[in-house]
Amino acid sequence: MVDPELEAIRARKLQQLLEARAGPSPGLPGSGGKPVLITDGTFDTEVRKPGLLLVDFWAAWCGPCLRVAPILEQMAMDLAGTLRIGKLNVDENPRTAERFQVMSIPTMLLFKDGKLVDGIVGALPRAQIEAVVRKWT
Repeated sequence: MVDPELEAIRARKLQQLLEARAGPSPGLPGSGGKPVLITDGTFDTEVRKPGLLLVDFWAAWCGPCLRVAPILEQMAMDLAGTLRIGKLNVDENPRTAERFQVMSIPTMLLFKDGKLVDGIVGALPRAQIEAVVRKWT
C-alpha cells in the first residue's frame, strides 16, 4: 500500500521537474499552460482550486487516450487562464477512477470550483470537448 502523503510529494516533485524542463509558458498558476499530473494523493487538492478543471482519465495502453492527448495539451495552452487540464493515469491511480466510476477511457470529467459539473466519454474532436467546457465558462 502506498502512503498517500508520499504519493502527493512524488507527484508534486514530478510536476515541478516537468515544468522546469519545459520552461516558462503562459497559463494558470501551477499549470504552466500544460496539463497537470494528478494522482490519487493530489486529486482533491487540485479539484478544490477555483475555476474550471478538466481531468482526463487515461492509460498508456489506450489508443483513443493517446489520440486525445495532443488535443488536451493544445487546449491547456490555448485556454490557459480559463481552463486547467489534469491527467490521471487510471492504472497508477485506481482509487480515484473507482470513486468516480470511470468504466471506459478516455473519460474527461469537468469540475468547476471543486464540483463535478459535466463529463465526456470517448476520444472526441476538440470542437466537441470545447463545447462542453464553454457551457461552464
